[in-house]
Amino acid sequence: DLSRKVFVFRKDPSDAFVVLRAKLEQPLQNFTVCLRSYSHLSRPYSLFSYATKAQDNEILLFKPKPEEFRLYVGGKHVAFHMPEGRWDWQHVCASWESATGIAQFWFNGKPWPRKGLQKGYVVGATASILLGQEQDGFGGGFDPYNSFCGELADVYLWDMALSAEKMRAAHLALRLPPALLAWHSLTYELRGDVAVQARLRE
Repeated sequence: DLSRKVFVFRKDPSDAFVVLRAKLEQPLQNFTVCLRSYSHLSRPYSLFSYATKAQDNEILLFKPKPEEFRLYVGGKHVAFHMPEGRWDWQHVCASWESATGIAQFWFNGKPWPRKGLQKGYVVGATASILLGQEQDGFGGGFDPYNSFCGELADVYLWDMALSAEKMRAAHLALRLPPALLAWHSLTYELRGDVAVQARLRE
């Protein structure tokens, strides 16, 4: 149970990553991905990478620079800009709905203006899901200069766009609906220099 724990990626640049196993029965028409991260990196890095055989950036949460997050769906992306803040834990949730093409981005419990992305697209179900590296192929093709260094926690993936109330609940680590990937019950494998450690603060 990872509920009081974090993944620590210790090296920069790194070949480390965490493989996540999700129960994906069918393609995704909608999704929400949430996670908490803490890093001092100013270079680009990947947080959450979901690749299929057809598309390596099927779902990707990427940080090209300290004041920008990118959400990729099916290889196309939208960018969300934030003021440069002090170094601290950052909680992000990104959701997407195929029917409307609406992408939502929540940063530390607050919504950013919504954007349009890949209306009508469907996310494939046979996926390789990794933390800490960006896949340029199915389960591989990493660039160490896009690797993550720092701490990651509270990783979730749902097959729906969460309501505003649940987005806020995710930020506050309150009760959440059943998920395809849920932090407290993750099935994962560590690869390379990454460790599970106790959370230093709540």
